[in-house]
Amino acid sequence: MVHEKSCLIDVPTAEHPRPAAAATLLELMHAQGEVERLSEREQLLSSLLISVNAVLWAIDWETRRVLYVSPAYERVFGRSASLLLADYREWRNSIHPEDLDYAERSLARVLEQGTVEDREYRIITADGQIRWLSDKCYINQQVEPGKPVIVVGIAEDITEKKQLELELHRLATTDVLTQTSNRRHFFECANQAFDTACAQGAPLAFLLLDIDDFKEVNDSYGHLEGDQVLRRIAESGRGILRRGDLFGRIGGEEFAVVLPGCVPEMALLVAERLGKEIQNLSFNYEGQAFGVTISQGLANLTEQDTTLDNLFARADTAMYEAKRLGKNRVLAG
Repeated sequence: MVHEKSCLIDVPTAEHPRPAAAATLLELMHAQGEVERLSEREQLLSSLLISVNAVLWAIDWETRRVLYVSPAYERVFGRSASLLLADYREWRNSIHPEDLDYAERSLARVLEQGTVEDREYRIITADGQIRWLSDKCYINQQVEPGKPVIVVGIAEDITEKKQLELELHRLATTDVLTQTSNRRHFFECANQAFDTACAQGAPLAFLLLDIDDFKEVNDSYGHLEGDQVLRRIAESGRGILRRGDLFGRIGGEEFAVVLPGCVPEMALLVAERLGKEIQNLSFNYEGQAFGVTISQGLANLTEQDTTLDNLFARADTAMYEAKRLGKNRVLAG
């Protein structure tokens, strides 16, 4: 009788252990699998970090040594990551000079609060572009004596968001035709300047100016030409006034100026110069030349003025008196 051989698997037991070579092979295969899985996770993490358009970073607080920075750093900053890893000052030097003090002080708050989420500042890229960053940072572990304090964070490029905010603010505060402050924004700023002058005991002047016979300009040459007159007068005002002066269109053909820190004598000279500059403007409509003049009312801050409305009322009264007396002049009220 013929007996078939049985196909048996050699299962190791305590009595019959697996040969050492086979055990080593299985261990190597297991280790290789772990390496491959780790490699896959590293590749996935690397792909994610490359695709994220935010800069992940970590620094040793005491030494200011940059421990890690993600690939987005080079895209956002336009600078070499290797240089930053070698010298923390690469990040510091990229911050806009006007924002540097704030950026450093706000970062230091992380030691007190554990996290800082409201940091927004500008950087200058290697090619000279200005970008806005929103930078959140926190201490990634409980600080223990003798152990380094590691601060980690994420910096997001919010330039487009900031540009949109600035444009919306400009539209909300600017007179569309003349590109000066609109009435609401002008008086908001004027009231702030008034409060500051009163608190500091500093001089301040309020000037109102109105285009003489502006209705005749519109009636004779049309509203498009009238708009051109308003724009040219606004340009003259911006050219004469100082950087810190406030200038806005507060009515149809009426403009207002606030001159912080300007003594009465100087304010009068500014008003006279502005009147002459506008009188020298030349306009042309279908070959017909014409010009315009303005009447101005000037009011200077006194101890009796408790609100900006006091100055405004005096300047308004003086302006209408200037018109009554023949126009094209400045009167102080």
